[in-house]
Amino acid sequence: MAKTMLGDNEVTLSGDLPKVGDAAPDFSLVDGDLQDKSLGDFAGKKKLLNIFPSMDTPTCALSTKKFNDHAKAHDDTVMLMVSADLPFAQKRFCGDEGLENVISLSTMRGREGFDKGYGLFIQDGPLAGVTARAVVVIDANDKVVHTELVPNIGDEPDYNAALEALDKC
Repeated sequence: MAKTMLGDNEVTLSGDLPKVGDAAPDFSLVDGDLQDKSLGDFAGKKKLLNIFPSMDTPTCALSTKKFNDHAKAHDDTVMLMVSADLPFAQKRFCGDEGLENVISLSTMRGREGFDKGYGLFIQDGPLAGVTARAVVVIDANDKVVHTELVPNIGDEPDYNAALEALDKC
């Protein structure tokens, strides 16, 4: 099981991210219209999964905005923002911020399946039950081409590394 930091405290995650070169694990998550979405719903597109605890934190909000900006110029890519927030809160946040180029997905009904494939649920500490911060890039053939488990949940991901991997696949 992977570990990451929350401030000065180490937290244990429920598993490990898929490895680069692996087939991307399927998932079932809930969109802003309460519809279940799976990996297959984005077939033929490059996918970036920006996974984090909640859109209502400054770092999560910032990363959503940065990936939204990149998506404006890349029609062959979907930017999937995955958190434990309810779809209503995700939809409100994206609407209030004018974020029209990302798709927010909630773990509210798909936690177990997402957990099996991505292993990011925090097992201990004050954020137990939500996901750690990570980025997974998946090519149009559903192969994992980049992963990053951010070393400290409060820190931003390496945007350049994720976007370079996305542009190369």
